[in-house]
Amino acid sequence: MWETQVHLGEPPVVVNAGVGVHGVASRTDVFRLPELWQLHLYQYDAELIVDGTPHAVRPGRVSLVPPGTTVRFRYQGRSEHLYAHLRITPAGPPRTIPVMQDAGPELPTLTGLLLQAIASVPGAPERTRAEIWTALWRIAHLTPDAGRPGPHPAVTAAIAYIEANLAAPLTVPAVARAAGVSHNHLTRLFRTTTGGTVVAYVRRRRLDRAHHLLRASTLSIPAVAASVGIPDLQAFNKACRRELGASPRALRGETAPAGVSTS
Repeated sequence: MWETQVHLGEPPVVVNAGVGVHGVASRTDVFRLPELWQLHLYQYDAELIVDGTPHAVRPGRVSLVPPGTTVRFRYQGRSEHLYAHLRITPAGPPRTIPVMQDAGPELPTLTGLLLQAIASVPGAPERTRAEIWTALWRIAHLTPDAGRPGPHPAVTAAIAYIEANLAAPLTVPAVARAAGVSHNHLTRLFRTTTGGTVVAYVRRRRLDRAHHLLRASTLSIPAVAASVGIPDLQAFNKACRRELGASPRALRGETAPAGVSTS
């Protein structure tokens, strides 16, 4: 496994952050950033070759590549990921982490942190630094401690599938098929890992993402509803009031919306 050492003694300088869309004009990209770390959170299947070593890219995986490293992406089609390019000052003790990891149950938290960092880029750069720093600490601790098993691979696969398909109809049997286990087995694994049901998890993640989009994007309320898989506006309004304590319009008014970078 390709590993790198990172220092997290102080917040990084975020040079660029956004939503990257690739694989449209070309199925291959090659990057080398001499002074910048590359952080990516993936929503697609592809291959990433880091200085000649191949890594499988899958939804729910995160990579952190050190400066001066040549990376080659081989896409299967339109591919969208969250990214940040960073300057990390060598401060504090180094921590060795894999270049590519499964985010597992941390995926929703990491997604939220990166989305908030991206939304804060134009007007609140210090917030961006803080969100990315928090994400880096969580990424640095994704690898389970010795002797302590990580989440079951089926749970990791199920969470990645849910995160990548929140806008689509989601059923427990469909999620179970994507995770490669039976409906009942996934239900037991999910309850053991998260303390709740698959249905409850999907509902919470839809409303968490809706809350973020209402506060930090310029999408219309109907577009937000559709993007989280609740296109019926009456149902969306009821869900926001029940789960988030206010109507979509009131939630939008909590903060001035900011555009999300799409470079």
